[in-house]
Amino acid sequence: MHTLVRTLFALPLLACLAGVASAGPAEDMVKPIQDQWAAIKYRQPEKQQADLYHALAQQAHKIVEANPGSAEALTWEGIVVSSEAGARGGLGALSLVKEAKLRFEEALKINDKALDGSAYTSLATLYAQVPGWPVGFGNKDKAEELFRKSLAINPAGIDANFFYGEYLLGRDRPAEARTYLETALKAAPRPGRELADSGRRQEIQALLAKLGK
Repeated sequence: MHTLVRTLFALPLLACLAGVASAGPAEDMVKPIQDQWAAIKYRQPEKQQADLYHALAQQAHKIVEANPGSAEALTWEGIVVSSEAGARGGLGALSLVKEAKLRFEEALKINDKALDGSAYTSLATLYAQVPGWPVGFGNKDKAEELFRKSLAINPAGIDANFFYGEYLLGRDRPAEARTYLETALKAAPRPGRELADSGRRQEIQALLAKLGK
């Protein structure tokens, strides 16, 4: 069981969840977390990322405590916690993804359209990657339902399309995966998120290369 959990939680996907453009006071509040997350993900050695994400998660939690009822803050705390899970691996990752799941669910109850539906995308990714019962809560059908809700809110978004395309590729649906990945690649740049956009596009291109583009 330990090997199974380590393998699944070592997947890069859990360490590269979401990131949306700043567009108002709530988004500005979490922008420092967004920026630090991107710097960890795309500029720091993998062996250092778990501890860096852990420290960032503590910062994100302080923002949540200072701003009760903020779906944006809850979403980003969940993103950072799940990123730590992906970087850390092992059985400890299971408790982290359960914690992230709670944050995303809280955010969705407050405002499911916050950050262009990012909580749906992130929660869907967890359901897609976490082992199913009895080890974890993973559920591919639930993941697909949540991905579709995310895309209904942000049909042209880079993250929603990338993660759904990755999911479809894993489900052996390559033609559908290509459609969503190509849409992700065409997504409009996000002001102030240049590092995150650049890293994400590299990930999209890597998946398209697997499809023979």
